[in-house]
Amino acid sequence: MARRRFNREFKVSAVQLVNHQGYSVPEAAKSLGVDASCLRGWMKRFSGEAATAPQGEGAVQAELRRLRKENARLLMERDILKKAAAFFAKEPM
Repeated sequence: MARRRFNREFKVSAVQLVNHQGYSVPEAAKSLGVDASCLRGWMKRFSGEAATAPQGEGAVQAELRRLRKENARLLMERDILKKAAAFFAKEPM
């Protein structure tokens, strides 16, 4: 199978779907017919450009996704520390 090549305009418009219009990465990738990992790579590549930076509702959604991901990570770390503290509290010295 031949590898598909996308021009810069297509990539920028795909990134703008996520950042400006509030689509999730999987939704945008599916609607455009590209792999989600490709779209994530394009987002990293074009994140420094003003035209593709999150704005408006897309910025709010991006920040919300980032905060939810961070919250999940912190909750997991807290649970691990609770279990470790309980383990070491039971251990005879």
